[in-house]
Amino acid sequence: MGTNLILDKSIQFAIRIVNAYQFLQKEKKEFVMSKQLLKSGTSIGANMKEAVQAQSKKDFLSKTNIALKEASETEFWIDILMKTNYFNERQRSLMLDCIEINKILQTIVKTTKKNLNMA
Repeated sequence: MGTNLILDKSIQFAIRIVNAYQFLQKEKKEFVMSKQLLKSGTSIGANMKEAVQAQSKKDFLSKTNIALKEASETEFWIDILMKTNYFNERQRSLMLDCIEINKILQTIVKTTKKNLNMA
């Protein structure tokens, strides 16, 4: 891992999401929401990886915005999984990590828009 905080955090988060997906599939026999969680939760890091290689600041903003949308969706699925008792207090740190990633991405998007005079 390099020195890109949000990329590093999103990769570590994606690993946790894969583990959560496996838990939901094997232990809870939950196959629909777990797939949604897997897709959105791993997409955050994939989009940030693309953002790092962006061709322009507008391209960077676009990829980061997509990552933010995926993080928001992931937060939704974790919330639903907790409220339906597929996840319990042991998985609360997954939600806290997702909220942290969301906040970081919101700041990056806001700062990038400001720097592009798009605010």
